[in-house]
Amino acid sequence: MSAEARVELNQDQFRYELLVGDQVAGFAQFHDSGNRIVFTHSEIDDAFAGQGLGKVLAGGALDDAVAREKVIVPVCPFIAAYVRKNMDRYAGHLQTPPEGS
Repeated sequence: MSAEARVELNQDQFRYELLVGDQVAGFAQFHDSGNRIVFTHSEIDDAFAGQGLGKVLAGGALDDAVAREKVIVPVCPFIAAYVRKNMDRYAGHLQTPPEGS
C-alpha cells in the first residue's frame, strides 16, 4: 500500500469511508439514532483486500464515534469482532445489539 489510508465520516451516506489516496477502499455503514450509532455493515473493496485496512476502518470509525460521544451498537460482525479485541478502548461506550440483529 503506497498511499496513506484515512477514515472520513460521510454523513450524507451514513457511513465512514476508508480512503486510500482519492479512492474509497471500504466503508462502514451505520444508522444514527440520537446518541446511538448502530454499525450495520462494513466492507473492503477486493482490490484492497489483505492489507489490514479493515482494522484501520473499524478503528477510525469507532474512535470518531467515541469522540462524538456516541453509544456504539456493533451489529456488523466485523465491527463487533474488532470491539471485542479492543474492549479496553470501547467498553464504556457500548450497547449490546438486540437479539436477532
